[in-house]
Amino acid sequence: MPVITEPRWLTDSEQGAWRAYLAGSRLLTLHLERELQKHGLSMSDYEILVHLSESPERRLRMSELARATLLEKSRLSHQITRMERDSLVARESCPGDRRGQYAVLTPTGLETIERVAPFHVAEVRRRLFDLITPEQLAALQETFALVADRIQHSPACVEAERALADE
Repeated sequence: MPVITEPRWLTDSEQGAWRAYLAGSRLLTLHLERELQKHGLSMSDYEILVHLSESPERRLRMSELARATLLEKSRLSHQITRMERDSLVARESCPGDRRGQYAVLTPTGLETIERVAPFHVAEVRRRLFDLITPEQLAALQETFALVADRIQHSPACVEAERALADE
């Protein structure tokens, strides 16, 4: 029978930081979602449009887009279907790979991201980056790069990544 050990509870300082992170990140995300909705987009729509607009030929394989957006394949597929109805993206078959598909940015999608991006960036700047010092910015980037790296290289994520690559 395994030995039950006492949990390693958060200190008051850690608890304060954790709760501030949860509140701040949720409020920021909710605010940015509301702002994007004024332009007819969700946060996922915006993120997908950004990745496609920055990629060569403004297209990505669905598996690459899933990795870039951290969306599960089925969720991404539904999102792309909805975005296709709005003429923001299109799907194209991958030559030489009958199972593979590209998500492709349409002219409407490009016009949309070019129109909405300045408003979104201004809100991100106003609600986050204008509030912090360069030192805080560096610490924020370093901290969350470390968190992402540790999680992405955990056994469960490595296995999920292999499964994605097989699709």
